[in-house]
Amino acid sequence: MTVLYNPHAPADAHLIAKYDGRAPRYTSYPTAVQFTADVDEATYRGWLAALPPGDPVSVYMHIPFCTRLCWYCGCNTRAVTRHEPIRDYVALLMTELSLLEQALPARMAVGDIHLGGGSPNMLSVEELDLIFAGLRSAFAVAPDAEIAAELDPAVLSGDWIAAAARNGLSRASLGVQNLAPEVQKAVNRQERFEEIADCVEALRAAGVASINLDLMYGLPHQTTRNTLTTLDAVLTLRPERLALFGYAHVPWMKAHQQLIDEAALPGPAERLEQSQAAAERLKAEGYVQIGLDHFALPDDALAKAATHGGLHRNFQGYTTDLAGTLLGLGASAIGTTPGGYVQNVTQELGWRHAVADGKLPIARGVVVNAEDRFRADIIERLMCDFAVDLVAACARHGRDLSELEDSISRLHDFLQDGLATWDGCRLTVTPRGRMLVRSICALFDAYLAPDAQRHAKAI
Repeated sequence: MTVLYNPHAPADAHLIAKYDGRAPRYTSYPTAVQFTADVDEATYRGWLAALPPGDPVSVYMHIPFCTRLCWYCGCNTRAVTRHEPIRDYVALLMTELSLLEQALPARMAVGDIHLGGGSPNMLSVEELDLIFAGLRSAFAVAPDAEIAAELDPAVLSGDWIAAAARNGLSRASLGVQNLAPEVQKAVNRQERFEEIADCVEALRAAGVASINLDLMYGLPHQTTRNTLTTLDAVLTLRPERLALFGYAHVPWMKAHQQLIDEAALPGPAERLEQSQAAAERLKAEGYVQIGLDHFALPDDALAKAATHGGLHRNFQGYTTDLAGTLLGLGASAIGTTPGGYVQNVTQELGWRHAVADGKLPIARGVVVNAEDRFRADIIERLMCDFAVDLVAACARHGRDLSELEDSISRLHDFLQDGLATWDGCRLTVTPRGRMLVRSICALFDAYLAPDAQRHAKAI
């Protein structure tokens, strides 16, 4: 079957009604839904011991603390008013790092370090220095390593910025979401544009070369107008990157989202209008659209990788990181090795107990087999490039195209509706279909249940 384009494809309203189901975000394949307790500490130790000593690895460290709990948040974090829990957590992080170092076959080279949360700038300057001293002792951190951190502008101090820069911070991501007062009040995140601008100025003055701003669409009381007004403000800062995430309302998974008034949430058509209007504004301002929800200036490494087919996707989103192993530290942190994925104990107290007992705090994971790698390759290319040569993918993995017959047959509606094209070799998501790329990826997901409710809406 060869369908290049259908000029009579239905309008967006019809597409929303037809396709607005749920689909994974595909930051991994298999997705975290497939993680089970069958993968445990012993499994992980075996995978670590088998790593080639000369291969580089990346490190993710999770800091699950904030000064406030934003009601839209889907991250594993909690609000704290005292510093003692953070101090004790950092001490246990250093213990976990030591346990991990002992389990590795050598002092591994590291080219990427990511501090996520929560808000890593809840750490004191002394704790930040302690963490980086520990990382540089345990690993051979490259002089030009990309070191990134997710930051909350409300609690970002000059002293913290100076310490982070001294320790090699090269990319900072600041949460903005939306600047409209009514939206901020509805999600319990009040901050002024001037605060964000001051943080950006201070980070750049300290030598942090790349600034990313996180924005959202689909929040309560959010409109296309206040989305574009927010963009007009932040574009004056000329960040190297922006992310435009769709709010995922999953109150059955994140209880604090029950505090959000569902009646104030934009519907699918409004969400689509907000995301498309923002994307058009960003492209008009010279930003390159990257994958599903990222934008970057043309000379940024992410934009260059997207142009040359070198873009990848992991639990931090789109990335240029080429390492095949990501070592996760901290409560809920996810890691990956050639053998499969692992996740630390999600509940902070359980993680604390496991580390204090001298255990690598693995709660669950999934073994990755050859079939998984084959389908992961297809899904990643669709998520990153909006296109994949299925014949070439089959050749890379020693498979036959007939093995994808079921997935290809289920493309029919997407092809007829002008959302994708298929020439018998190459599957391409059309510009019109990019809003549904996750749903197209889902056709190649061997695990996804048709009525899966754990995932966010596709639009």
